[in-house]
Parts: sequence; C-alpha cells; structure tokens
Amino acid sequence: MSVKDVSQICSEFETRRVMQTGPHLFLLLEPEAYYTHVLSLLGLSMHGCSSYVSYAVSTVSLVERPRRGPGWFTVDGKPVNVFGLSRSRMIGYSLLTGPGSYRFELVPTDPGAEADALALLRSLLPTTSFDRPAHAIKAANLMLWPKLFGCSFAFLQIDDEDIADLVAEHLSDDDSWLRTRLLGDPKLASRIVAGLDRLADGPWSGWLARGTDFFWMYENGRRMPLRLIARHLVHPVTGAKVVRFTASAIIERLQNRSLIPNLLLMFLVLSILPGVRALGGSHQPVYYPLMRYVVCQALETAGVDEDLRQALATDDIPGAWGHRVLERDEDPYRQFLDGGTVEISGLVDRFGDVPFTEACGSMRSFVTDPSWRELHSRLSERFIAPTDGEWAFS
Repeated sequence: MSVKDVSQICSEFETRRVMQTGPHLFLLLEPEAYYTHVLSLLGLSMHGCSSYVSYAVSTVSLVERPRRGPGWFTVDGKPVNVFGLSRSRMIGYSLLTGPGSYRFELVPTDPGAEADALALLRSLLPTTSFDRPAHAIKAANLMLWPKLFGCSFAFLQIDDEDIADLVAEHLSDDDSWLRTRLLGDPKLASRIVAGLDRLADGPWSGWLARGTDFFWMYENGRRMPLRLIARHLVHPVTGAKVVRFTASAIIERLQNRSLIPNLLLMFLVLSILPGVRALGGSHQPVYYPLMRYVVCQALETAGVDEDLRQALATDDIPGAWGHRVLERDEDPYRQFLDGGTVEISGLVDRFGDVPFTEACGSMRSFVTDPSWRELHSRLSERFIAPTDGEWAFS
C-alpha cells in the first residue's frame, strides 16, 4: 500500500475505531461478502471516512456446506470450483492449508456454462500461484476492490495470519498485557478457560463454544484443537505436549504458522484491549459480550486491572450486527458484468434511503436459526434475562 493510504487508514481508524468482522474470507464478488462491505461503506461514507478495515476469518474450511464456501463461487446460479481442487483436497481443509500451489482455475460443474463470464472473471484475478488459498483470495480482493468500488476508499483486509503476526508482536513486548497477564499470570488463562466451561454448562450454552484454548494447531493442512493443561498446550486426543505456554515458545510457532490464534484471542487484540467496535454476524451480538464477560470475570477473580474492567463495563455499544444486514436478490457479479464499477457515491444513493425493514429482507439469519429460537425460549421461560451478569458487557 502507498504511504498515503496507510497514513489515511491509521488517522481515520484512530478517530473512528470501527471494524467489520463479519464475512469469512470470500472473494469480494461473493454476495455474502459484497453486501456486507457495502453496508460498512455506507456507514463510513456518512461519517466522512474514506478508508475501511475488514477482518475476514480464514480458519474456516474451503467447503462449508455442499458446493458453498470460500472454495466455491456461483455464476448465474451454477457453482464454480475456485481453485479447481478435488473433493479430497477441499473437505476438511481450511483457507490456511498449505504449503501447496493454488491458482484461480474457476472450474464450472457444468463445463459448457458461462464461458464468457468465467473468462472475464479470470482476467480480473491474479494469474500467479499461491502457497495458501487465503493468500490467493486476499491478493484477488486487492485487485477486485478498485474494479468494484473505484478508488475513493482505501481498503485493508486482514485475516488470521495477520492476527498471528499481531499476537507475536504483543508477546515480543515485555510490558504488553498479553505477555504479562495472559501468559505471565499462571492462573488468569486458566480462569478464562474455566469461565468458558461455566457458560457452556449454563443457560447461555451454545453461544460461546470452547473450540480450542487460545490457539489452533495446524498439522498437515488441518486445523486441530488444543487444551491448556499445566502451562502447556496439549493435544486433546493423544495428550502430547505441543508447546509450552510461554512467549518465546508461542512466538516461534506463530511465525512458522503451526499455531493460529482463536477467535477469543483475535477479539482480545483487535477489539477488547484497544477499544475497537466490532460489526459481526448474527451470532456475534451474543457471543462477543459473553467473551468480554468471561475476561472481566477472570480479571475480577484475580484482583487485577481494575482500569480495564471499568473501561469494558462503561464501553457504549462495543459491537453490533454488521454481516448479512443487506439482503438483496441481485447477483453482484451479474451487476458488475452489466454495469462495471460502481462508485461509493452511487452505492450511497442506491442504498442510503432504503428502509431497514426492506434492506434486511426476511432476516432468515435470525428467524430460522436454532440458536436464536432457543434464546427466545430461554428468555420467555426466564432461564435468562437481560439483567443477567453475563449480559452486562453487551
């Protein structure tokens, strides 16, 4: 990026600390990603900003459901295999898999379908090979951004490898909170893990899963959970000690990408500690406050960092729903083929005055989701309430 763009992003982000944390690492033309970015651009534009920071989860699988996910793209309703990978190289592997050779092959399931449209899409994407799918998609999005949205906005997209570098930087600082508290205090990390387990066993169960303890391990291209036991991160099946829970040992593993921070650790360094507002998916407005609650409970039990606890307790609306808010029937790729680049001002004119009830469509992310139905039931039956301590940091 140019020095001018970097300076602009830093200046605006310091003034208006808001980050989109919703969509997974999809190509920008994927409707789920496209309309989420449009929502953020509308808000930022109305506040006079001209730069945009987006965190995209890349620990997700290439295939999330049949022929859907970052490894697939839809053209006129027909699925296209983004990297031309076999089923065995897609199922169970994530965007951070590697090393390997990944190219934008764009192989349609129907060989005769949309040849012209695919040829144009190939011309918009990088032609080089990449070691990891995540590298390919981030590089592609940098190329697609000005073609989709023009050049009036500076765009920075980060993913879990960038978070790994950020966590390593925290741990390299002898005085950082992550090093002195999370790793330096023998009991704090264990208290956080215990807090997650208590939530899982109570009426808020199902919202904040303890998938892994602070870090994922990557082995032969697959993501595996770890458990924190006696100051070691341990393989949960074999019981083997993978790495000591110390700064020097973890930094090395972060740098060689055999460890990747989990979602809780991501939110600690991107949002909770620096006070950045996070706009996420339909589950995030519940699990993110619960994360903050668990961290604060651990700090209170340890009797440390009263200033941090007070800052979190008085933070006004730290997060919001920001992913899949705009629900449209139009295919953004087809729109692009028909009309080309749409400047931000055009998007503001098109969407800015749309009533919320119309913009969000059926809200099926909420009304068809079993977790939200269960939450409604628990509220109705008074197993939980908005006044509960777990909800104090929402």
